[in-house]
Amino acid sequence: MAAAKSEPTRILVLGGGYVGLYTAYGLQKMLRANEASVTVVDPQPHMTYAPFLPEAAAGAIEPRHVVVPLRRVLKRCHVLTARVTKIENERKAVTVEAADGHIETLNYDVLVVALGAVARILPIPGLAEEGIAFKTIGEAIYLRNHIMTKLDEAASTLDPELRKRLLTFTVVGGGFAGIEALAELEDMTRFAVENYYPNIKPADIRWVMVEAAGRILPEVRETLGVYTVQQLEKRGIEVYLSTAAKSFENGHVVLSDGTEFDTDTIIWTAGVKANPVLAGSDLPLDKRGRVEATAAMQVVGHPDVWTAGDNAAIPDLSRTEQDPTATCPPNAQHAVRQARLLAKNIIKVIRGGQPKDYYHKNLGAVASLGLHKGVADALNLKIKGFPAWLFHRAYHLKAMPTWNRKIRILFDWMLGGLFRREVISLGQINNPKEEFNRASKG
Repeated sequence: MAAAKSEPTRILVLGGGYVGLYTAYGLQKMLRANEASVTVVDPQPHMTYAPFLPEAAAGAIEPRHVVVPLRRVLKRCHVLTARVTKIENERKAVTVEAADGHIETLNYDVLVVALGAVARILPIPGLAEEGIAFKTIGEAIYLRNHIMTKLDEAASTLDPELRKRLLTFTVVGGGFAGIEALAELEDMTRFAVENYYPNIKPADIRWVMVEAAGRILPEVRETLGVYTVQQLEKRGIEVYLSTAAKSFENGHVVLSDGTEFDTDTIIWTAGVKANPVLAGSDLPLDKRGRVEATAAMQVVGHPDVWTAGDNAAIPDLSRTEQDPTATCPPNAQHAVRQARLLAKNIIKVIRGGQPKDYYHKNLGAVASLGLHKGVADALNLKIKGFPAWLFHRAYHLKAMPTWNRKIRILFDWMLGGLFRREVISLGQINNPKEEFNRASKG
């Protein structure tokens, strides 16, 4: 008979996004007393539900309601606010930089790699200086205040060329993030101008969408992508397909078809890449920089290391008959389901059992195109307009973690139906010390 283990198994979860949160939450519910300790490491003290970022940016949802506080949900876990800088699985060690700047080494018995993805920045002149990403709640809040500030500035300027630049907004990337951000924010600016800016006409607002591929929303059938472009163009939005951005220097946009214009707002949603920390680790990676894993979500050759989500190359068993190399797409639908099974698999292995392979057939995709408008390609149904918008809200409300957040978001929507949309600019948030510095010089 084997001797009883004297110390609890040390489980280290890298990342507090979909996979990190749901895995740790599942573990804390299923672990017995003193069976294991769970530590979650993430630079932010919360998980962000990314599909609601466009509505948060447009003012339809209170921004605090689309994030889930890790410490509030993971009460039986240790949450460390820190950034992972190095993974050394051979030593069973992870190096992190804590919020106060000090460097710390964390040791583990079981590792869960759920670092997710980061924005893919291409070597386009001016992009790093002028671009605004759209992956975090901070970026969503900044973008909302930035756009409303541009409306305020345009309403007060006497320079027609500056006014034109201030009222030109550019979105690069035609995936879900780009299209939903574009649609929601265009809705917001049009509502604001029609109701609160009498000296700005809706026709003065210029929204431009640039996509290098020949279509948008590749996750839905092509006819819905065409329908979406038609709906955007009916709203006066300029859509450039099969067009690449060549330069953004000083806010001067140059496109591959020769189009040029000036703008103060460049929203970059043109793809993501696996967290770059993985490239310096000793874990096996695929050609896209993702951790190679089995269908049971164990890292290939390392049974004590698990992975899922955007940074993982997990075989998609629902498609391997057609394509043996198929991996699960990086979306919330798979990440949440992977995490729930991942927690169960870790428990099984700790207790001497065998993990179960992940299998999930994609149910489809839904996208919001602004208030009361949407498209959905789900359950073999093609849905457009108001029904698709309702489908979008219902699906994501169901997927939002915790009843606390579900109810808060539902009340946000109810209040939004009773009262007008909030279009107040809180631009001072973007530079909170400006007035204090001005006063100190007086």
